[in-house]
Amino acid sequence: MTIRNVRDHGQRYRPRMACLKKVENVVLEMQDPKTGVKSQTQRLVITTIPHAITGEDIVAWIANRFKTDAAEARAMGTMMVAFGYIYPLQDHKRLILKPDTSLYRFQTPYFWPAQQWLVEDTDYAIYLAKRNIRKKGMLELYEQEQYNNLYKWMNHKWDFIVMQAKEQYRAGKERKKPDRVVFDCQERAYWVVHRPPPGTVSAMDYGHDRMVDPNMEEVKVCIMFIQQCIMRPRVKSSVSIGALIKYTTTYKEHDPFLHTCLPSSPWITDDVTYWTLNMPNVETPTKMRVERWTFSFGELLMDPRGRADFRLFLKKEFSGENLAFWEACEDLKWGAAETMKEKAQQIYKTFLARGAPRWINIDGKTMDITVKGLAHPHRYVLDAAQTHIYMLMKKDSYGRYLKSPVFKETQKKAYQYILCMNCVPQLCRFTAPVPHLAVYTGICEAQSTASPGLMTLPNSAACPSPISVAIDSTPASERRFDGNGGPSSSHFPSIAEASVSEEEKQPPAPKSRMALSLSRLLRRGCNAPSVFASLSPKCAVASGGGKVQPLGVEPLAQPQPRRIANFFQIKVDIPPECRIYPIDSEDEEDDSADTARGGVKEIICPWETVTKQDGAG
Repeated sequence: MTIRNVRDHGQRYRPRMACLKKVENVVLEMQDPKTGVKSQTQRLVITTIPHAITGEDIVAWIANRFKTDAAEARAMGTMMVAFGYIYPLQDHKRLILKPDTSLYRFQTPYFWPAQQWLVEDTDYAIYLAKRNIRKKGMLELYEQEQYNNLYKWMNHKWDFIVMQAKEQYRAGKERKKPDRVVFDCQERAYWVVHRPPPGTVSAMDYGHDRMVDPNMEEVKVCIMFIQQCIMRPRVKSSVSIGALIKYTTTYKEHDPFLHTCLPSSPWITDDVTYWTLNMPNVETPTKMRVERWTFSFGELLMDPRGRADFRLFLKKEFSGENLAFWEACEDLKWGAAETMKEKAQQIYKTFLARGAPRWINIDGKTMDITVKGLAHPHRYVLDAAQTHIYMLMKKDSYGRYLKSPVFKETQKKAYQYILCMNCVPQLCRFTAPVPHLAVYTGICEAQSTASPGLMTLPNSAACPSPISVAIDSTPASERRFDGNGGPSSSHFPSIAEASVSEEEKQPPAPKSRMALSLSRLLRRGCNAPSVFASLSPKCAVASGGGKVQPLGVEPLAQPQPRRIANFFQIKVDIPPECRIYPIDSEDEEDDSADTARGGVKEIICPWETVTKQDGAG
């Protein structure tokens, strides 16, 4: 038996599995008389069956054809048996492929699954009735049970079923015996696949049938849709990345993982102040929270406190029904299912009906869609009206709210928390020589017009070092040192005096100024954070010695920053008459008598000393 092509035998379209066509091509190759599986005529008890094949030949052919192992070939052969392309001649109930001398046979294309015959109960009843006539009532147990059930269900047309069974049985007896036996085996294999015995898995259970015929017109529609999708303008990757960067930059300070959590992280310090200040309906929000309301209208509606503030604004503008309708739609969408119908009717009576107490202004088309949907209410029946009101508030009310006195008053009363760093900065952070600068004073205040000679580094810190404050707060006339770093009667020379006395004699090597600054710091006992903070003229300590200070409407009184003498000095060769001195510095008077001298050498860092060769010691 050689099959040259596969036809549907004029049958109408029925759903197919994706793998069936591929299996059919393999079965066609297996039946080729030259390159296919070797077949033989097998003699049974009283008759012969043509074109019988063995299981081991099937496994060997599949393994050789697809270059795979025996286990994979056996699995593929079992799939062919399960789908009904090959059926066993002996143990017909077990739809598996045995890799031995068990006999199998190829199913006729008329019974292939690709035909997708509708497996109706009437055809199955005719088959069971014909077997009951031929076997004289000796059916299988499960077949007998199915026969009785079908008799009860189809009692009204059972005479027609029995008549069809007798006609088919009479037509079968007119065939030759080998042909009759082969047809009986093929029909039995078909019904074993589509009506398997209880407890077995059917390979034909693949879900719901597709109700659309994938003909040429449908394929053309799919191609046209795909072409439209390809031609649709899409956003460039640079634009998308820019939007992501903008979003991240906007929300960076509001992310506790990317920014400092103020006043403190409750997950680390066990302080619930952060949660208390950010409660949903807190009376006075924080400035960070109010700032999020300006990002988008969705952020404002997402925050219960912001929604309450927006409700107050709409109430003053006599348009509070818009926000009330939006909140009612959200309650309907996310509420319980048993109260859905009651809520929908209440919303209709309050906002949509003629003469409603809080009637909303929407267009007629949206109103018609909403009213028709309320006949059978569901969670999303008010989506059209809710979207219309949302866009109305976003485009009209939201912009005016951000400029209204209501928002400005809330923004004015909001709490703001700043972080006061009480840690000790690194010494000599700014020791690099800067051209055209003579002295770095370390003062954080902006330069005033009254003191043009005062200069600061452009990268100076907001708060000066407390160590430098402790050292430089001592007047120059009171600074004394000895060989051990303690006080003595010897006067600490200024920069000008050091340059004058350098030619006369070499003074004993003094101890570095860093050692002096550290010793003074230890003697003053600046170990507590409050002491460090008190040394800084810019950073105030909150009540209780904490690191975070709330700023309300009235800021706390801050002490006036004092002028601080220079600590870090920069080495530069300039004429003495052009040098820049801090205000009230004693070095200016000490050096006034030496203006006739040439250029002098300044000191870069306090631990450097002047040598005879005008170098740093």
